[in-house]
Order: sequence, then C-alpha cells, then structure tokens
Amino acid sequence: MAGMNDLPREKLSKKGAAALSDEELLQAVIGSGGKNNDYKQIAKKLNATIQKIGADNLTIDDVKSIKGIGDAKATIVFAALEFWRRKYTKQTAPLIDNPKSVAEQLDHIKDKKQEHFVLLTLDGARRLINTRTITIGTLMSSLVHPREVFSPAIEDRAASIVVAHNHPSGMLDISQQDKEVTQRIRQAGELLGIQLDDHIIVAGEEYVSLTQYGI
Repeated sequence: MAGMNDLPREKLSKKGAAALSDEELLQAVIGSGGKNNDYKQIAKKLNATIQKIGADNLTIDDVKSIKGIGDAKATIVFAALEFWRRKYTKQTAPLIDNPKSVAEQLDHIKDKKQEHFVLLTLDGARRLINTRTITIGTLMSSLVHPREVFSPAIEDRAASIVVAHNHPSGMLDISQQDKEVTQRIRQAGELLGIQLDDHIIVAGEEYVSLTQYGI
C-alpha cells in the first residue's frame, strides 16, 4: 500500500503530527543517523532516555550521551524540546522579568528587623526556580560572599539570578556597600556564565532596582 513506508518527515507532511508515534516524531527531529548508527535506533534510545529522566529534567548532556547524536544534532533536539517546554507546557513558576515581579517574591523580608539577603534563581525563560535566604545580618548590614550566592545557583542550573535585600531602617538609599556587593556578584557571575539580572532593595511596601540606576 502506498505510503506505508513513508519516512517520518514525509508521513508528518502528508498526515500530520498526530499520525506519528513518539519515536517517529523524534526520528523526524533527528533526520538521519551518523556513521554506523541507524536513526531509528537513535530515536528509540532517545525516547527511552526521556522516559527515564523525564522531559522536564532532561539536559543537553543527556542528549549528547546517546551514541550517534553529536553536538550539532543534540543542540537541535534540545532546542526543540526547550521551545516546547517554554511555550506549550503549563507554566506554574512565576515570571521574574521586572523589579515589580521580584518585589512580589519578597513579602517574607520586607518588614524584617534584620537585613536578609535573598537569592532568586531563574531559568532561561526567566521563570523562578528557587528562592533562598543567603545571609541574615545585623540591623545595618549583612556580609555576602559570591560563593554563597553562586553555589546554590549552580546547583539549580540557573541561567541567571536576581539578588535582593531589605533595609530595616525603612529607607531606600543605595549605600556604597550595596553598590560594591552588586559589582562583586556581577563580576563573579560573568566568570561563571550566570548573569546577574538585578539587585532589588525593599523597605516595607517600597522597592528600588539597582540595575535601573546603572549599578
């Protein structure tokens, strides 16, 4: 019967994506195998890996570990998966893309009587992965070292971070220490490949973004 032996891409074009099995969809993405590697077998192994690890937890290194998938093809496969995850799966994590969205995550420190320094880790779509209190200082200041910030950021596989702290005094003045901490964290992030998106100071219901001041 005509069409029974259609290749996955031809079948998708003629019958639509719904007509393809999961492995056939992966075959369509992969396109062809490498030397001594059949694309059907590669797709089968990739599908098994996704089922074992879970699509939400799959990394590009997991894709690269499959024999027959090189760097270029792994990038295509993972980019397609990541695009789907961002655009078409239900998003439950909040989007952190402006100072207001950061401040909304800081209700737990806005009225504290000691200074709390908080880290927000974000994925590549700038959605919140985790919120952690890094240090709790005195009434006037807290000491923050970049390793205390980036150790959990690396653990979370964060693409970028936002840091924040409260001013128990109720004043939003940006101190020299605030500027120095921001610059130190930004420089460390550049070395590690994890961008500092912003540093927010909160005091009660008010907040200020150091990035908006060019710091």
